[in-house]
Amino acid sequence: MWNVNFTPPQIIEARVLTRLPDALRIARRSEWADANKPGQIVDSFLEGPTFDRAGNLFVTDIPHGRIFRISPDLRWEVFAETAGWPNGIAMHRDGSLWVADYRCGLLRVEPIHGDVEVVRGHRNSESFRGLNDLTFDAEGNLYFTDQGQTGLHDPTGRVYRLRPSGQLDLLLSNVPSPNGIALDPSQRFLYVAATRANSVWRMPLLPDGSVSKAGAFQTFFGNSGPDGLAMDVDGRLVVAHASLGGAFVLDAQGWCTHFVRSPIGLHGGTVTNIAFRPGTNQLVLTESGSGTVLVADLPAAGAQLFSHT
Repeated sequence: MWNVNFTPPQIIEARVLTRLPDALRIARRSEWADANKPGQIVDSFLEGPTFDRAGNLFVTDIPHGRIFRISPDLRWEVFAETAGWPNGIAMHRDGSLWVADYRCGLLRVEPIHGDVEVVRGHRNSESFRGLNDLTFDAEGNLYFTDQGQTGLHDPTGRVYRLRPSGQLDLLLSNVPSPNGIALDPSQRFLYVAATRANSVWRMPLLPDGSVSKAGAFQTFFGNSGPDGLAMDVDGRLVVAHASLGGAFVLDAQGWCTHFVRSPIGLHGGTVTNIAFRPGTNQLVLTESGSGTVLVADLPAAGAQLFSHT
């Protein structure tokens, strides 16, 4: 995956921003941990960072069904509980949180009191495999991944688009573990992290709304694979990798220009998801294995979000 001229990526050292308080950790077994972290007691597993207009940071805690709100002065509180396994979050322009919940489907969380409603619990009466992540485009179309337990043994993960009209389009149905999802600044290309293929797929969005010629944009290695994705204003794709101790920064041709290194490292660390603080070049990273949120300064600001336009 390295550059053909063998130029190593520049290292950007991430630093700890905040840590889930001990009082909010739940040290008991869960069905999610039994399936995904067998034999472990998982007191938290943070995912889905996103910001509101007031500067609050929201993250999910998958095994215990919680959504936390972290204030600008780093105070944590439980904002909502989904009764499921919430993963990725995307902020809508109206201030509501849209949540990819593995157990419950696509959810919407009311921005004032944290009330939860199900937007889509199934497609054509068939249950989702297990939703993972999501993103809005500039027109308010919502793209989301349906990962479940798919992988190279069962490459049937799906990618959907929900239009503001309510129409649900199936874009891909053959992805081995679709995870993070992002659009380039032109909104012409869609990127999907295929975790168990250890690669990021890139595909054009055609004028009729379909996708075509999906290909492997970059291929990685390691015990797991690419997870959350984020895009900067210059078209660089930032890729969180769950087993390589940080996040890779790829330019528009797929060259790895920078590596954001977690201070926790490879042993015990799990960098799962990322988001730019809107209007800045500051990237936050969920370090799920330790219940920590990291921060790093990247070369450019994040791409403009539907929530903040």
